[in-house]
Amino acid sequence: MRLHLGIVVTSLALASSSLAGASFAGTSSSTGVAADTVAVQRGEADELAWKRVNVNTSQNFRGLDAVSAGIAWVSGSAGGVWRTTDAGRTWRNVTPASNKKKPLEFRDVEAIDATNAQVLAIGAGRKSRILRTSDGGATWTKTFVNSEQDAFYDCMAMFDDGIHGLAMSDPVKGKFRIITTHDGGDSWSETKRKGMPKAKAGEFGFAASGTCVAAYGEQRAAFATGGSASRIFRSGNFGRTWRARKTTIPSSEAGGVFSIDFRDDRKGLAVGGDFLVPDEGKKMSARSNNGGWKWKKNGDLGGYRSAVAWLADSGRTAIAVGPSGSDVTTDAGKTWEGFDDDGFDAVQCIDGSCWASGANGVVARLVRR
Repeated sequence: MRLHLGIVVTSLALASSSLAGASFAGTSSSTGVAADTVAVQRGEADELAWKRVNVNTSQNFRGLDAVSAGIAWVSGSAGGVWRTTDAGRTWRNVTPASNKKKPLEFRDVEAIDATNAQVLAIGAGRKSRILRTSDGGATWTKTFVNSEQDAFYDCMAMFDDGIHGLAMSDPVKGKFRIITTHDGGDSWSETKRKGMPKAKAGEFGFAASGTCVAAYGEQRAAFATGGSASRIFRSGNFGRTWRARKTTIPSSEAGGVFSIDFRDDRKGLAVGGDFLVPDEGKKMSARSNNGGWKWKKNGDLGGYRSAVAWLADSGRTAIAVGPSGSDVTTDAGKTWEGFDDDGFDAVQCIDGSCWASGANGVVARLVRR
């Protein structure tokens, strides 16, 4: 059995199923859009809340990329893509024209600015593909279409330079499959299988929030797994070769590590759980202080969490979100405090602001109550 958040695939059926002294929102230098400023000290999680913005759609937004306090992109379950350049006050529907008749499911979006972005569609075989725009979504170009029927791409990530990137698929013939780009997403190629350790039987990734893979430092990358094994694979050469590391997050048929994020080339956070048991957060967080080579148990979360993001201007503050609520840490994950019961699937923090997205077209920004 292969499980993806919201998707269970069997042979019979396919069913959808850091904040001490930190500011959370400021003025976007690229747009001039002013937003609320939120500074929270340890123990003040109850001062935080998510302020929803209107996108006017019922699509589920698991794809989210915040470029700045004013610019963000979201991608949806029925193939829609939206973009805002005014901190969420208005949204432009930039759905690819080719995707309106036979919608793909976009689970990840990676953007550089208001004009350049890529979206990843998930699914078996040719349903997994990547589209790219360089004109703000007016036109889209297919840059990758999966030709391997057994491959199922879960998530992608771009390095800060916007040139190098990678995407991860569930195992094919016993090994996870990686494709990389070195030209900003214009083209993608599969890495050699010999550089990838064997997957455990029943091990896979989660297409839950577009954050099961991370790119950090100059050449480092990592991806997370679940199912029969709860591991994080780490690469130091743009994804050419990998080594697998165990985590303390429990594995299960519908659980494991769902999301990873690195503050720099050493500090990493991982969150997860079992999406069939959304209120269980015990042992569902882990941290690394050496670039992903070793993972230690972190504090307990308020429930299963599908995404985690460091606050960009803090080395100890991060936000984790899931269907049962949100948590914040001010000590690099050693302890977490719940602060909002609204459910979200994805979270991104950038330029002192945090964005979240989820079911039924919801997008929100983090504010003080």
